[in-house]
Amino acid sequence: MRFCLTILMLAVPGVASAAEPFHFENDILPILGRYGCNSSGCHGKAEGQGGFKLSVFASDPEADYATLTKEGRGRRTFPSSPEESLLLRKGTGRLAHGGGTKLPYGEEDYRVVRNWIAAGMPFGAHDAPHVVSLRVEPRERVMGQKATQQLKVTAKYSDGVEKDVTRHARFQSNADAVASVAATGLVTTQDVPGEATVMAAYLGEVGIFSVMVPRPQPLAASTQLPQFNFIDKLVDAKLAKLNIAPSGLCDDAEFLRRVFLDLTGTLPTADDARKFLASTTKDKRAKLVESLLERPEFADLWAMRWSDLLRVDRQPLGHQRAHLYYKWIRDSIATNKPFDEFARELITAEGPVNEVGPVNFFKVVTKPGEVAGTVSQVFLGIRITCAECHHHPFDRWKQSDYYGMTAFFTTGNTNHPRTGKPVYAHPLGGTMPEANPLGDRRVPLADWMTKPDNRFFARNLSNRVWGWLLGRGLVEPVDDVRATNPPSNEELLDALAKFSIENKYDVRKLIVAITSSRVYQTSVTPNATNEKDERNFSRAYFKRPDAEVLLDMICQSLGVAEKFQGSPGVTRAVQLWDSKARSDFLKLFGRPNRVTACECERTKEPSVSQVLNLLNSPDIQAKLTHEAGTVARLVREQKDDAKLVEELYLTFFARMPTADERGVGVKHLQKLPANRRAATEDLAWALLNSTEFLFNH
Repeated sequence: MRFCLTILMLAVPGVASAAEPFHFENDILPILGRYGCNSSGCHGKAEGQGGFKLSVFASDPEADYATLTKEGRGRRTFPSSPEESLLLRKGTGRLAHGGGTKLPYGEEDYRVVRNWIAAGMPFGAHDAPHVVSLRVEPRERVMGQKATQQLKVTAKYSDGVEKDVTRHARFQSNADAVASVAATGLVTTQDVPGEATVMAAYLGEVGIFSVMVPRPQPLAASTQLPQFNFIDKLVDAKLAKLNIAPSGLCDDAEFLRRVFLDLTGTLPTADDARKFLASTTKDKRAKLVESLLERPEFADLWAMRWSDLLRVDRQPLGHQRAHLYYKWIRDSIATNKPFDEFARELITAEGPVNEVGPVNFFKVVTKPGEVAGTVSQVFLGIRITCAECHHHPFDRWKQSDYYGMTAFFTTGNTNHPRTGKPVYAHPLGGTMPEANPLGDRRVPLADWMTKPDNRFFARNLSNRVWGWLLGRGLVEPVDDVRATNPPSNEELLDALAKFSIENKYDVRKLIVAITSSRVYQTSVTPNATNEKDERNFSRAYFKRPDAEVLLDMICQSLGVAEKFQGSPGVTRAVQLWDSKARSDFLKLFGRPNRVTACECERTKEPSVSQVLNLLNSPDIQAKLTHEAGTVARLVREQKDDAKLVEELYLTFFARMPTADERGVGVKHLQKLPANRRAATEDLAWALLNSTEFLFNH
């Protein structure tokens, strides 16, 4: 009779056999992860959800086990009547659940959880095999548009056993516009040519699938454009694979305005434009770049960018020390200090904070973990901060990697928060030594970071400079380098990094190489093949200027400087070393507060408020009508309406007006001969609020 009862129990779905083995980490946590229960938007958030908190992405299995089996007065898991466990009643939607139905009643995942509860919720052996790697199949594929591919994810365990874990893997695409992925691992390509990388994650490990989606029509042989340097060759090779033809070169006026804004954050003057456009010198573009790199405005703009990332902030430092810190950054750029020396001086800085500028970095970023995270993000382009509490959800970095970097900036010992074991200082991707290095631990970190064979350092510099000049990085976001977010052109990023190393991290030489390429000098005008391309640099992209640059553009074109409260002597917003200097305009247009090292602090997304400000701002109107402003001066100097229109176009757009534009402008001025200045103000206002003025192109 006992034998027959056992057979009956094994035959009924949902009833566990006493011999069935369970392991909480290997069997239950993947199910919770598959349905998002332990995500940061659900029970994995810092405060939990509905009184129920799980560790984010199953980073602390022991805590999750205790939460499920011991908290909630034992109602979450109820072995004497498994179906009545809150975990199952809410998961199946039989009891009100804010997250909705997650575990379809009676299906395989439901049965696994139910049987685990019925078996007494065993945790399983601590030395049980664990996942060591993931394999995604296929690894890569070229696919047509509007096609599908089902992925298979295989986990390899520490004992060599492999298991299909597709059902419980988490999937994410880094380019949904090219290829999206469903929760089941089904990849669907779109009608946009390009490449996408799909990540699969399972129990702290990640794997990737790479897909290329070319245009279905091959390119004509006549689409080849001239190649100015190695950059063009590598970009063209990628575009050829995608059947995308690049746009043609921008004209001289477009190049002039673009490079002025990119390198100095200023507009070319009307005289600059007239002289450059009239020049017939073959290398005039290269000579213009070289001259701009020597201007103080170049140091101003690029010092602002690095001051954002390195957090020059008056609030924690005070006025004097913040200015000293900023001055060190600006002087380094003005003297063209090699970037590896710049990084080394900052990382190993020591001395009085009132005398040594870079020491103040450690007064703004004070906690060892925060220092490690900031250094990694700014100089390596790697975000490791989330690994403080759990495995990185999209990369290979674990808590031991985070605390290995943290140990470079501590004076005592560093212990792993979960195991309690010591973690000795070691760089990302390196093997942990048996002891911490002797002396100042920051020195070997700086040595490792700036070595020519450090894959991260040179690529990070190259990617950031590329992103500042082209509008987006080869890796985007530029400070989120990871296997699951690869460069849009791997060969090009490697070539730029090699160029940086061979030229001893001379940033100006890197800028010259990029700006002298045909890719940088490409027109924003799309063609029939590249109108949907947003990642492969087949054309120039419209770029919203930084808030400070936009304000300076307005002031420069209208001929009236801005006054900044508490910043005497500062005439341009780009020169504001104090990020807390009050300015409603800069706040509205996305100036960062410098409280993190993330590029994302500076926002460039347009808003209705920004549009309304430009259209209706009393401050802009005051500059527009100022007696000493551009409009009043031009009205006095130019009695000929056609010449007046020409000067306005040179001032705002750095180009001559077309015949139609000149005719419209003259016609407008002649409508109000009695109030020519007001008519000119109207025309200037229209130019200032145009897309051509408000964007760098």
